[in-house]
Amino acid sequence: MDDSVPFATTIAAPTATRPLLGQTILVVEDSRYACDAIRLMCLHSGARIRRADCLKSARRHLQIYRPSVILVDMGLPDGSGADLIAELSAASPRISVILGMSGDDGNPAVAQSVGADGFLPKPLKSMSYFQKSILECLPEDRRPSGLHSVRDEVIQPDPLAYQDDMAHIADVLAGPTDPRTLDYAAQFLQGVAREAEDTVLAEAARKLAQSRVQGTPITALAAQVAGLVQSRLEQREAI
Repeated sequence: MDDSVPFATTIAAPTATRPLLGQTILVVEDSRYACDAIRLMCLHSGARIRRADCLKSARRHLQIYRPSVILVDMGLPDGSGADLIAELSAASPRISVILGMSGDDGNPAVAQSVGADGFLPKPLKSMSYFQKSILECLPEDRRPSGLHSVRDEVIQPDPLAYQDDMAHIADVLAGPTDPRTLDYAAQFLQGVAREAEDTVLAEAARKLAQSRVQGTPITALAAQVAGLVQSRLEQREAI
């Protein structure tokens, strides 16, 4: 099913205030906080949004629906977003716009080397940048003529979505802490904490990731990160 073509006799045309009207965006993102920011941008831009939180979920979704735009986080719990981008880039028919996303400075080149049309650096909070990045990649026949992004607006996701992310990673850390799990937890926390401007947690996660790369002892750092995550969950209980 082509999700980019609604079951309607007429399709509403994009407007200056809703330049992505008619687009369906699939967001492949494991962070609820990051996804909530994108949800709000889609809502204000006129686009419909669907979400997958891992590669398996995204592939299952794509067996049924074909969005007009897909945003793929490069670091997912069950693998690299680069693998999905490569698959989608080679597929026929091809999704109109394929964009990678990450807070890692090294990932834009990786995403584009496997076929992405562009890249969205995280944290992603500027609505005009979000709209412009998608509009510039749309094919000419689907690009609104004479339209431009609305005045810039900074998006603030729901703080409870951040708490959901903390609960998710607490469950991850409660299981077997093998190297792959620790790498994923450190990468995930660096990204979501940076988006939420939680500098203390972001720095602790960065140090854990750095220690993993250098092969130095991580027991104390892992315990510190787990403690910070737990403290944020306790803040939710206070709310």
